[in-house]
Amino acid sequence: MSEFIQPNLIPVIPEMVMLAMTCLVLVVDLFLPQAKRGFTLFLTVLTLLLTAAAVIAIAPADTVSTFGGSFILDQLAVTLKVAILLISALVFIYSRDYLKDHDIYKGEYYVLGLFAVLGMMIMTSAHSFLLVYLGLELLSLSLYAMIAFNRKSIQASESAMKYFVLGAMASGLLLYGISIFYGITGTLDLNQVSDVVRMQLTENPIALSFALTFIVVGLSFKLGAVPFHMWLPDIYQGAPTSVTLFIGTAPKIAGFAMAIRLLVDGLSDLQAEWSQMLLVLAVVSMALGNIVAIVQTNFKRMLAYSTVSHVGFIMLGLLSGTEVGYSAAMFYTLTYAITASVAFGVLMLLNREGFEAENIDDLTGLNNKNPWYAALLAIALFSMAGLPPTVGFYAKLSVIQAVVSIDMVWLAVVAVLLSVIGLFYYLRVVKAMYFDPSDEGRELTIKESLDVKILLSLNGLSLLGLGIFPSGLMAYCILAFS
Repeated sequence: MSEFIQPNLIPVIPEMVMLAMTCLVLVVDLFLPQAKRGFTLFLTVLTLLLTAAAVIAIAPADTVSTFGGSFILDQLAVTLKVAILLISALVFIYSRDYLKDHDIYKGEYYVLGLFAVLGMMIMTSAHSFLLVYLGLELLSLSLYAMIAFNRKSIQASESAMKYFVLGAMASGLLLYGISIFYGITGTLDLNQVSDVVRMQLTENPIALSFALTFIVVGLSFKLGAVPFHMWLPDIYQGAPTSVTLFIGTAPKIAGFAMAIRLLVDGLSDLQAEWSQMLLVLAVVSMALGNIVAIVQTNFKRMLAYSTVSHVGFIMLGLLSGTEVGYSAAMFYTLTYAITASVAFGVLMLLNREGFEAENIDDLTGLNNKNPWYAALLAIALFSMAGLPPTVGFYAKLSVIQAVVSIDMVWLAVVAVLLSVIGLFYYLRVVKAMYFDPSDEGRELTIKESLDVKILLSLNGLSLLGLGIFPSGLMAYCILAFS
């Protein structure tokens, strides 16, 4: 009879704090009247901040693992978890007035969001196929419900159904690839999988390539890369803007973590093969994302195709197969999440009861109504376009340098040219805010709270700060892979 060995619970303290506080939020919210719903938001933000503090407090000097090696805590996990938690806190605060105006200011919204964050944290530390999948499904199931949260919106319900069906298909493909790897290696632990794959490279090359293809397809769907991007524009447009803000920020960081854990930690010996797959996905994502975004009139849909192109840039860093490339991709992912939070945060300020601001025309005359918010949105758009001195410029530059370092200059040139094409649709929005005359009789209303104004301003100015002084954040990204 085998003896039970107590696992080390210290690495999972943040997840335990998050789960316990989420249950507390759920119970407390049951007894709160609608007039005091703000206390639920307070508890939610407190949960995220306490969890972030717990992550920082237990951050180890070296990698530690528990539960038989299936859960690890390293510098990568610490940095990404803190980023996910802080960005999620901003998202929930930005969303408050929007939720009130659209009559969806309910505790269940925050509980679902917290469970989604818990799923992202699990994905970030997962070091087995099983835990990666469990974290992914916890995130996905929460997002399905959040997208359909506004039951009065037929468009939101349709988007949730599309995401559910396509998400289930992608999860099935990912699970199929995992099952093949399990059949070949006899284990789900990524370290052991890596060891067995190294020995099986010459014995089962076809089976390994077949399984790897399914893994890459599943990852590509979750990240939103072409040709598995079909869900992204519809979800961005159909979901409530507060949910679109959430989907467009923190889950992108979790998707990057998932890619690192599966491809780099578990399947590094197949790097020659998955790099070629990512190469094709990156080029077509940058091309289609930037070109199709030009013809969009819906701002949320335009940002969806913009996201597709940014995913292509992230893949450029990953396919390099070097620590420099991985750290550049991580920096790009973190700064893109910060940038998207500003863009959607400003957009939500234009929403009011009975009106959903989502078209580019809805931004016309924003500079005349509120020059500060117009400036913040312009900074965010310039950062997405990769213009100096915003952080987007340095993010793109670091990825391109990683590609050049592996002697793929032609790929760097393609990336630069496609970025120039993308500059057009970002500048079109800036033109609408600053130079296009607003429609007569159309009132541009901005509903703001002091805390939102302060946080959004700091969020927007951070894009300039990180662009001028990027070394601090980049140092954490480099440390995560050193």
